[in-house]
Amino acid sequence: MSLIVQKFGGTSVGDIGRIELVAKKVAACRAEGDDVVVVVSAMSGETNRLMALAHEIQERPLPRELDVLLSTGEQVTTALLSMALNQQGVKAKSYTGSQVRILTDNAHTKARIREIDSDRLIEDLKEGYVIVVAGFQGVDGNGNITTLGRGGSDTTAVALAAALKADECQIYTDVDGVYTTDPRVVDGARRLSKITFEEMLEMASMGSKVLQIRAVEFAGKYNVPLRVLHSFKDGPGTLISMEDNSAMETPTIAGIAFNRDEAKLTIEGAPDVPGVAYQILGPIGEANIEVDVIVQNISHENTVDFTFTVGRGDLARAEEVLNQIANEINAGKVTSDSKIAKVSVVGVGMRSHAGVASQMFAALGEVGINILMITTSEIKISVIVEEKFLELAVRALHSSFGLEKEPKDENVREEE
Repeated sequence: MSLIVQKFGGTSVGDIGRIELVAKKVAACRAEGDDVVVVVSAMSGETNRLMALAHEIQERPLPRELDVLLSTGEQVTTALLSMALNQQGVKAKSYTGSQVRILTDNAHTKARIREIDSDRLIEDLKEGYVIVVAGFQGVDGNGNITTLGRGGSDTTAVALAAALKADECQIYTDVDGVYTTDPRVVDGARRLSKITFEEMLEMASMGSKVLQIRAVEFAGKYNVPLRVLHSFKDGPGTLISMEDNSAMETPTIAGIAFNRDEAKLTIEGAPDVPGVAYQILGPIGEANIEVDVIVQNISHENTVDFTFTVGRGDLARAEEVLNQIANEINAGKVTSDSKIAKVSVVGVGMRSHAGVASQMFAALGEVGINILMITTSEIKISVIVEEKFLELAVRALHSSFGLEKEPKDENVREEE
């Protein structure tokens, strides 16, 4: 007997018919002898509806009251799913985050989980119940309802799996696993049977929307095996877990990720003196603007050109701040470009394979794509290119690294 935590998102529980289908899936898992804890989101569109109600009353709703309001969406789903399970002859109980006692800090609308009291759940599991828990929510030390922010239900599921020492945390969604790249861009994109936490974090940070970064970080920290599955289609999905010894013999690249939400800023003729990078980026950070790729080029006459990327939504504000900085440090002009994109090759196999960068650059050069910026980590190489070449770049790299092919060692990446 295994202990499985299953999480179903808003589209999976979008109406009564879908809730009943989810109940059948949970019941089938229980019939196999496994203990099951289910985490659910609010029904599709419900959180937006509640948010709109709040904004009808207050332009900026009080965070504490907003949490009280938004948390009701998941409470509805837990009750309905529990009813559906009992109707099918499966003993089930619903719990809110506060009833479980998912203890969080007091940062309303973006709280962080501190600890989970699992004793009550363990007792119910011993008595044969399926436990249905409201995702996205918890309670602070003073008994105030809190919500976990974006990706909160995924985080709830992973946290419960860690607290209960579950054998696996299954995330049911509208895709059947993690692919080598977006199938809408590359017809030959292939579902991976396995991927490491590190690779999934890089893929998520580069724009893959299958899982929220926060949930993957949590799973990696507590070594909770994650499996991405389709809510209404059978299949093995993709297992996300720790890197093992055999992973050193994996194909070099796991996948190609990309992100269109990029903009580039350059400040020309900045003084080439110690601390100039801080003088430029310090005020950008203080403006709560996240910086991604950074390049500093030595120019001439003791000056440097400094280039970095930000999210497109932050471009106008960043450009305003950068112009102020340019005046303060007596630098040259500030230029910007919002028509860029980032493409990344990701894989733990880079640790034991040389030549990845040269192969990447050659593949892009062969199709006439100029590289504007480059950044690397131990298992990732990212390049900034003109946005109009994004899909061409993804297809070229996917083909160059042979990602459409089944790997030679089927036990590592893809099960036959």
